[in-house]
Amino acid sequence: MTPLPDLEDQGAEAVLAWVEATFGAHAAIAASFGIEDVVLIDLARRCAPSVKVFTIDTGRLHPETYQVMEEVRARYQITVESWFPQARELEALTTERGHFSFRSGVEARRQCCGVRKVEPLARALVGRKAWLTGLRREQSSDRSAVKVVDVDQQHGDILKINPLATWTEEQTWAHVRAHRLPYNRLHDAGFPSIGCAPCTRAVQPGEAARAGRWWWEQHGHKECGLHR
Repeated sequence: MTPLPDLEDQGAEAVLAWVEATFGAHAAIAASFGIEDVVLIDLARRCAPSVKVFTIDTGRLHPETYQVMEEVRARYQITVESWFPQARELEALTTERGHFSFRSGVEARRQCCGVRKVEPLARALVGRKAWLTGLRREQSSDRSAVKVVDVDQQHGDILKINPLATWTEEQTWAHVRAHRLPYNRLHDAGFPSIGCAPCTRAVQPGEAARAGRWWWEQHGHKECGLHR
């Protein structure tokens, strides 16, 4: 395998410029349309304009998420590919387990995430050489070791690139304000992390940023399986 480039100390713009030169349209941003993803798309339009954008639409997103998605699409005049769960798998899950099976336990929740998120992501990455995320180390202890450039063994050893890995929340919001970017209005209502509507709530003062994800779970990692 070709040695990975050492981009840990490079800025997000330099990382994106490398992505553009190395992969171009064979790379794509996976966007769930929190502030990090909007910032990443904004930077990519200037530094890596060939990079594609896609989203995993679980069928249970907040209306505010669809709203900012449309605002981003219109602002940058870009195509946002939408990848959905396989209909038969989703029909089987809801028929056999019901619409709120994910609240019965961690394994049941992971099964739902597997059908609605993980499997569609696998299809979305077919044929790509790299994918980009808005992961930041500061977001949670589970993400504290996120690398700027990593090998995604789960998806055929393509590269997984996290240009904002070293960014703080303050930096991210400063970029949003400086460039007057559209953003998900749920952030103003106390949602630092936004996922499916039934699985996300606002956080309380002093709670961790991802405490509002699957809040009924007392233990375990606050991840859905997209970022192992």
